[in-house]
Amino acid sequence: MDSNISSILSSKSSFICELREIKKYFHGVKALDGVDFRIRPGEIHALIGENGAGKSTLVKILTGIYQPDSGDILLDGKKVSFPSAHESQLQGIAAIHQETSMFPELSVVENIFMGHPIKKSNNISLDWRAMRKKTKELLDRLGIILDPESSIKNLSVAERHLVEIVKALSLNARIVIMDEPTSALTMNEVEHLFNIIRQLKKEGKAIIFISHKLDEVFEIADSYTVLRDGHFIGSGRLEEVSMDELINMMVGRSVNQMFPKIEVELGDVVMEVRNLSKFGVFNGISFKLLKGEILGFFGLVGSGRSEVIRTIFGIDDFDSGEILLDGKSVKISDPKVAMKMGIALVPEDRQLQGLILKMKIRENITLPIIDRIAKSFFLNYPKEVEIAEEYGKQLDIKAASWEDAVQSLSGGNQQKVVLSKWLATNPRILILDEPTKGIDVGTKAAVHRFMGELAEKGISIIMISSELPEVMGMSDNIIVMHEGVITARFKRDEATSEDIIKAATGLVKVE
Repeated sequence: MDSNISSILSSKSSFICELREIKKYFHGVKALDGVDFRIRPGEIHALIGENGAGKSTLVKILTGIYQPDSGDILLDGKKVSFPSAHESQLQGIAAIHQETSMFPELSVVENIFMGHPIKKSNNISLDWRAMRKKTKELLDRLGIILDPESSIKNLSVAERHLVEIVKALSLNARIVIMDEPTSALTMNEVEHLFNIIRQLKKEGKAIIFISHKLDEVFEIADSYTVLRDGHFIGSGRLEEVSMDELINMMVGRSVNQMFPKIEVELGDVVMEVRNLSKFGVFNGISFKLLKGEILGFFGLVGSGRSEVIRTIFGIDDFDSGEILLDGKSVKISDPKVAMKMGIALVPEDRQLQGLILKMKIRENITLPIIDRIAKSFFLNYPKEVEIAEEYGKQLDIKAASWEDAVQSLSGGNQQKVVLSKWLATNPRILILDEPTKGIDVGTKAAVHRFMGELAEKGISIIMISSELPEVMGMSDNIIVMHEGVITARFKRDEATSEDIIKAATGLVKVE
């Protein structure tokens, strides 16, 4: 046999899993159009693409939830099929989703062995002793310090992700899929998770890592596959591609500037906060917000950033201090008062706090101003449609109809609906809490561009973000918090990532 052919065959046999020319249609629409994917044992492979690129569909095919319309799935070089999720699990495939799906009232042990308990020799009674022992062994193997008897409801988000990983190992998973595993984790928790992922890699597990955070992709992954609009765009080693090249593959166009900051001449003070304090939460918070300014707040989870903003918007009370609008002291007793004063808040959790998912796009957008478009007990439907169309088109919400339920939209488009909803109130001050959390690169750039346009129109923006490049790229001024106090203030051209991180971790206070 020719040595080159022999080499190719040997290379092919090294893949633990291959998907070849996978096609999937929904109501005649192509979700996947001839997609290829392959991964080796002991490899961390990033599956990358914007929302709607086809990542979720591919994962559901691999986990037996969907069946491909055509194409082949191979494990260890042999064709297989997964008629159900259970069959996929039996073949050694486990998925850890962004939102963990566990039973909060049950213990760690009970959740890990749910659906595949260890039974005693009579094959009837459950062997709790064996399950506790196995759980302890798996936790120790990964260096996870958790009480197997703890209830899931008492665990942090990070700890719940770790339990999901242990459950995957209890299933003897050879391929572990992680979908946005770091979206709600602190920096320290992310590092701990990455250490465990590296341990799984050493054990020969194949890890499919899905994330919108490209800095994390480059830190943890070995290789990549990019999907766009249901098509396979390319794959390779991450060490052989730049971030700009990867973004270009994802969005189909060059994204030279992820943070299109529009330089705006800042105006007068719109809002001033003086010595705002809430016992045990934050203390002595003072700052000024100017007309047309984007004021960035940065801090680690637990720093008190979101709590300060909730207080300003009237959701929570405070013990002492003062809030001034246009130089006059005001009392914001609840969000309704804040809205009347021209303040709008786009919350961090768009699905739980920002939207009513089963309601229509039109209804969500006009909900905060429903009193303005109602006559007696009747809604002005044409006016409602007009408003939905105005803001929907302004933010380029991709939907077949404004009558579609919001839950049918991608994460990025859901975020645009939340923005539309609050912009319809014509705010003077717009508070954005994690405005681009969990959305793809292309949508992030669109949101950033829109923020700049709003500032140019004179709207003042307070932006809370855990993404340092976003804070540095979009803010005119930056406030850093740690454990409830402001530890540093920076002007845009003076800020460095090192100084901001030092202030956020409490290593230095330079205010």
